[in-house]
Amino acid sequence: MAREQLLRVQNFNVSRDGFGAGENQSLERPFGDADPGTMFAWAGATAGWPNRTDPGGSRGLDDYFTRDFHNNIGAEIMGRNKFGPQRGPWQDHEWQGWWGDEPPFHTPVFVMTHHARPSFTLSDTTFHFTGGADPADVLARAKEAAQGKDVRLGGGAATIREFLDADLVDTLHVAVSPGIEIGSGSRLWKSPDELLDRFHLDVVPSPGGSVVHHLFWRK
Repeated sequence: MAREQLLRVQNFNVSRDGFGAGENQSLERPFGDADPGTMFAWAGATAGWPNRTDPGGSRGLDDYFTRDFHNNIGAEIMGRNKFGPQRGPWQDHEWQGWWGDEPPFHTPVFVMTHHARPSFTLSDTTFHFTGGADPADVLARAKEAAQGKDVRLGGGAATIREFLDADLVDTLHVAVSPGIEIGSGSRLWKSPDELLDRFHLDVVPSPGGSVVHHLFWRK
């Protein structure tokens, strides 16, 4: 019997007040007014961080989440704002995302957008553009492309919220940074309690102390 394919949110960071990114997103500032270096410091400190250039790094729970990021993932869904800062119809097909010639996804990626654009491939990642399809249809396409593996819902916050509101998310791991307040921008929640009608929740402090891991799974 085939294993059920899950839609998973992994290692998604929010501030104490529930924002995944600030306002004023631009080509130079993918997270707008928020500082991603501070938000993701917990992951960057781990031994399993893929961009690590020196030996060492922390082990334990934070490292487990970093290493588990690609485990059994066969496709990703992301919002257009995670792909790039442009709005409206595509003006520049030369722009191919923030990740250079070697994107970190290594799977098909489905970008939520109302504006059609041809698919393209960089290394082992192919980006598809959904052309206004609703979340359930996009998830069906992503599951087919994942060939039996799970689908990661990569963000941003508005896209995760869209799939939550459609009751399509199976598990979420959200790392909350208690020392960071953003104030405005792209918000996932006002309180994690908003999800408790549909999800179980475990809350586990990071060993490093910089974030608190919130682990949700469907009831």
